[in-house]
Amino acid sequence: MDTQKGLNLLENKRIAIVGGGPGGLTLALLLQRKGADVTVYERDYSPETRIQGAIVDLHADSGLKVIKAAGLLDAFKAAYMPGADKFRTLDQHANICVEEASQGTAADFEDEHFRPEIDRGALRNVLLNALSPDTVVWDSQLTSLEEVATTWHLTFKNGTTAVADLVIGADGYRSKIRPYLTDGKAVYSGATIIQGEIDHPEKDCPEIYKLVDKANLVAIGVGKSIAAQPRGDGGLTFYASSLYAEDWLKTSGIDFTNQDEVYAYLVDFYEGWNPVFYTLFKACNHFVPRPLTYFPLDQPWATQSTITLIGDAAHLMPPSGEGVNTAMLDALDLSECLTNSEFADLQTAIAAYEGQMRARAVILLAESLGGIKEFASPSEASVKELVPLYN
Repeated sequence: MDTQKGLNLLENKRIAIVGGGPGGLTLALLLQRKGADVTVYERDYSPETRIQGAIVDLHADSGLKVIKAAGLLDAFKAAYMPGADKFRTLDQHANICVEEASQGTAADFEDEHFRPEIDRGALRNVLLNALSPDTVVWDSQLTSLEEVATTWHLTFKNGTTAVADLVIGADGYRSKIRPYLTDGKAVYSGATIIQGEIDHPEKDCPEIYKLVDKANLVAIGVGKSIAAQPRGDGGLTFYASSLYAEDWLKTSGIDFTNQDEVYAYLVDFYEGWNPVFYTLFKACNHFVPRPLTYFPLDQPWATQSTITLIGDAAHLMPPSGEGVNTAMLDALDLSECLTNSEFADLQTAIAAYEGQMRARAVILLAESLGGIKEFASPSEASVKELVPLYN
């Protein structure tokens, strides 16, 4: 590909990426490497503002492929969490029933089955460190977007403004950019998770900490599950999942800012489970209920020449381990289309990207919807299949 000719589509174009998650930062880096003028606007006050969440595994055909394309494999190897791809399945009595060992080490990154885990904050730092200084403008929560002639005027909560020729929404499922492309709304999947954060699990719930063993854990019972993952800072994130009515958060009467109230609900809901799981709930200092929603993909928007979406802003789906990987792959595809000399104009280039993105997302969404209900609400047959490894 004639990179310079391809870049002519972006010549003298100011590119605004709204959202500084893995997808947005990856796109900024890939475009920057091609010589594009790109700025990322991120609502967080700084990289240290908040915990980015639990660990995430990158896949050979998506996330790791992009890491390699960006020339960041060595930096990734230095930051990932060896052994954290281990997996344990427990029954409700806390018996270990399935134990999957780590699939590799730093020497196994070419193995297509190896899915190395990395803390989300560490992944963001790998990407940030590769960007030119001042690429990311922090404390930039978008409040409005206005099309003026051939440009976009962006206004932020802190009172600042910016002007861009091309806007890319990488701002997640509550995207402020998405409404400028489509009025399609998210649909409830039927499953809700109650997410909890524990800052000092080794001290506050040592038995669970030992069971997690710096890896992935899921405990299942009929109609409900609990998953737990380590954070890079030594903390722990857990997800208590089940199927709930769409209006359950309103009708439950639970005040999720009241730790004791949420704890009492979870102990009651998980009645008959090993009390070790109750120590997990007790140690939690922050609960967040998350109804799992998705964007139906059978109503594609009309491609525009100066605005598009990547990641959850484009194709929100229930968690399936593909979210970050897909957002990064979106970034790679979009960067290649925008700098490809085969396209006569930006609208054609964006249309090609959106076609690739949507075709991939349709498949992943079907898989996600097919698996989320069994994950959140395991069947009686699945639970009966569990056999303790150790007696």
